[in-house]
Amino acid sequence: MRLAGLRPVAAAALLRIVFDLHELRHHLPTARLSFEPWPGRSPFSVAGAKYVAGENRTPRIPEAIITPLLAWSLRYVNYYAGDILASRAELDRLEAKRNRLVAAEAGLDHTDRRSRQRQRLNTYIAALRRQGRGIPIWTTAHNGTTRTDPQSGKVTPPINYHLIHLHAGIDAQVEPAMHLGLTTGAPDLIAAAIAELGTEIGGMDTPISADLDTGLPWRTRFDAKVLALEEVMLQSAAYVVCAYLSGMRDSEIQAMKRGCLSITRAEDGAILRHRIKSTAYKGKRGCGEETEWVTIAPVAEAIAVLERLSARAGQARGTTTLWPVLTLRANTKTHVSAEIVRQLNRFRDHLNDRFGTAQAPIIPASPNGAPWRLTTRQFRRTIAWHIANRPFGTIAGMIQYKHASVAAFEGYAGSSRSGFRGEIEAQRALGQIDDILVYFDDRQGGARLGGPAANRIGAALDTAAHELAPLPAMIADRPRLRTMLGSLARTLHVGPLADCFFDPATALCLNRISEPGATGPMIAMCEPVRCPNACIAERHRPAWQRGADEARLLLREKRLPEPQRVTLQAEVARIERVLEQIAPGAATPRTGVAGEGEEAGFRVTG
Repeated sequence: MRLAGLRPVAAAALLRIVFDLHELRHHLPTARLSFEPWPGRSPFSVAGAKYVAGENRTPRIPEAIITPLLAWSLRYVNYYAGDILASRAELDRLEAKRNRLVAAEAGLDHTDRRSRQRQRLNTYIAALRRQGRGIPIWTTAHNGTTRTDPQSGKVTPPINYHLIHLHAGIDAQVEPAMHLGLTTGAPDLIAAAIAELGTEIGGMDTPISADLDTGLPWRTRFDAKVLALEEVMLQSAAYVVCAYLSGMRDSEIQAMKRGCLSITRAEDGAILRHRIKSTAYKGKRGCGEETEWVTIAPVAEAIAVLERLSARAGQARGTTTLWPVLTLRANTKTHVSAEIVRQLNRFRDHLNDRFGTAQAPIIPASPNGAPWRLTTRQFRRTIAWHIANRPFGTIAGMIQYKHASVAAFEGYAGSSRSGFRGEIEAQRALGQIDDILVYFDDRQGGARLGGPAANRIGAALDTAAHELAPLPAMIADRPRLRTMLGSLARTLHVGPLADCFFDPATALCLNRISEPGATGPMIAMCEPVRCPNACIAERHRPAWQRGADEARLLLREKRLPEPQRVTLQAEVARIERVLEQIAPGAATPRTGVAGEGEEAGFRVTG
């Protein structure tokens, strides 16, 4: 190809054919390539062509939105799913029993059938009376239909005749004349029962679990319409968990089928790996390629819920996808596909309507005041940004981003062809620039820095501000500022106790490892008050304050050994010196003095 004078880009296009012969080897009768050409490389790389991708313009979901969205999605998967699935099983049993009764009584005359139905209705009302429950009404007034309570005059949703008919063995859709609300039915019996027992929203028997925050049921009892809605919301919640925590693309998630999850266990039964088999389509053609991802427990739990949730619709339509359209109405498509975007935004609204208030919504609005519009691509970009820039942060207060990334990188998501590593590196570069701009803005606002690198970083920020003069620093030309601070940003690695402006020549953490040629800091080994690369900012203050509070709590123990007491007092004093650097006067009164040999003397820039 080189002798033919082809440009590298043209050569890469031809090489794509060779790669396709391997990728489609299971579908080609002949001319299939059994070995992988140039393993781990792309056609562009082999041809020597430069592939310059534009900046990913998919918006990242703000942390104030993704945090509650994921937390409530996990709540649905881990807690609410049991009630939703149990209610579906109850409704299926009631419908099956109703169908058996209708079939068994089909040959009886009308009078005999009506007599048996009223008898079953009386049995149902008697059971409600024993349980101290009321006659069921719908959760919401659908089609504008309401009822007015004859005793209180209150307007409520209508009587849930659908549920009453199930217990009485009546299919009013097939036989409208058998409806119990008709004068020939049993309106008098039902009205008398309401006068005696009152009403109950929903009416299904499945008990509702307690809310984690209030200890009260997380919702009223189900009816058929609310159940159908909550099933869709559960499907949406499971999608959020899978999309955000797996590193998979939408096409790869929606290619998952029942039985895709496998578990690797140790000899003692402990779970070692959760593995997902699905199909990768990125850069593929035709049918894609079956690939394996390694994931974490919350994703595995979401898939287990989806296995049960999808079974009914999958069996009815003869499909094994984990993402079927859940309604069984005629003329609906089989797979949820692009509809998932609408479901996700419906889930956002549902959380606010059901669990939030106008003053305190569950999912806050976007910066422009409008609801944040969720799309499937946003999840992968957002998790890539957090893995790159906040690896020690936690997801929904329980999952560390570092854990999610380690698991993801073991499977297909960690390979060069998945693109996930490249996405993370791109997000790291963008995140470093964003973080250094926050440093700059805070500096211009009067924020102080602490740690051994404080003077160096403060001077660099001040120099940039001086070069921007006479422009006001806070409204400076951002592209120019990004360029000026670019080299400093590339050394920035965010940490929980301090940020590292990495210089391998002075990094203390590298003294603890034996492998030469390290290209980045070992954040877990950071010595924030000793390393010349460490810089402590205001956002680190809560972590330092928690350390001081925990030490003071231990110091209250009267039986504490004296050597341990001295050590804790020295730790409190050390932390208070750090706090005094970044927020003078904010440190709480000291409970002891620094021990001999404590680090001291690193200066604060003003």
